[in-house]
Amino acid sequence: MTQHDQAVRHIEVDPTPRRFARGWHCLGLTRDLADGRPHRVDAFGQRLVVFAGSDGALHVLDAYCRHMGGDLSQGTVKGDEIACPFHDWRWGGDGRCKQIPYARRVPLRARTAAWPTLVQDGMVFLWNDPEGNPPPADVTIPRIPQVGDDRWTQWLWYETVVDGANCREIVDNVVDMAHFFYVHYSFPTYFKNVFEGTTAHQYMDGAGREDVRPARPSARNPVVLGTSSVAAYHGPSFMIDEVTYHYEDLDVDTILINCHYPIDESSFVLQYGIMVEKKEGISDEDAEAMAATTGKFIRYGFEQDVAIWKSKARIDNPLLCEEDGPVYQLRRWYQQFYVDAADVAPEMTDRFEFEIDTTRANEAWHREVQDNLAARDAFPG
Repeated sequence: MTQHDQAVRHIEVDPTPRRFARGWHCLGLTRDLADGRPHRVDAFGQRLVVFAGSDGALHVLDAYCRHMGGDLSQGTVKGDEIACPFHDWRWGGDGRCKQIPYARRVPLRARTAAWPTLVQDGMVFLWNDPEGNPPPADVTIPRIPQVGDDRWTQWLWYETVVDGANCREIVDNVVDMAHFFYVHYSFPTYFKNVFEGTTAHQYMDGAGREDVRPARPSARNPVVLGTSSVAAYHGPSFMIDEVTYHYEDLDVDTILINCHYPIDESSFVLQYGIMVEKKEGISDEDAEAMAATTGKFIRYGFEQDVAIWKSKARIDNPLLCEEDGPVYQLRRWYQQFYVDAADVAPEMTDRFEFEIDTTRANEAWHREVQDNLAARDAFPG
């Protein structure tokens, strides 16, 4: 054995990017943010305020008043303006100070940063660009036609703060076939990625693990036999996932949203929402119950991910095997959002396809599940 063969592979960690991704970021649901009150959002290394004026239009401004630094998110919405709690300076959604009740006139330079926003499908999006450019017309979030359809439930929405991790950790999951077995208790029987432009697709079929099924299945806790999923990140932070859950007597179609925005370089807010199709013969009440059950299942899965992200090391030179998928290609695609628009290279956006052969993995995993079932039968309880 040579000295080279004995060399230890060291983990390489590049400096965490100081800039934040260019693109649309979802801040939450319209129904929660357009309630006539100011809302504090810590994002992109600073504090923002989100508010809707009396006309219902939603706005996002830098939260600290340019007068004496008051926190506008602690202020009051007055008409179409947000009033600072310190001296009542009134700021419009365009970032201009509209009035100062105790002053003869407003200073000409009384202007703060107003962030481009998009309200769509019951969600509020904010555009971030370190270069300060407006969103290009061809960089959009696709519409979700099921929203507002009576045959679908309303959004069930969840939010959690992930400390000690950069946003890239969640995006890596797009190509991570194997973690679905170990973390999410599924057999990925088909797994393919397609990256092109600003979109990253994941196509997956999965079967449920018999060794983790509920001991007492019921209508409110049914057995999931498997899933079929088409998921796509549109830009750096917003994924739409069309998932069909296969049960013994029924297929349930869902729309799952998986999105995030950075608080700073080492923490982010993870949000996810779900809506479920109301099948023929199923009451609205049962459909809502099914959505809640599915949401609970998804929430458990994300909590498993969060536990991993909080404890793992950042690694920029992952040591991969053939079945690990195109991790480096995904990261090259993701890098386009962290460089100036003029520096986006073709290898970041050119079409790339990769399908993983899951045969070997599933053979090993089925043996493991059978061993688990045999051990459980030998030592029940």
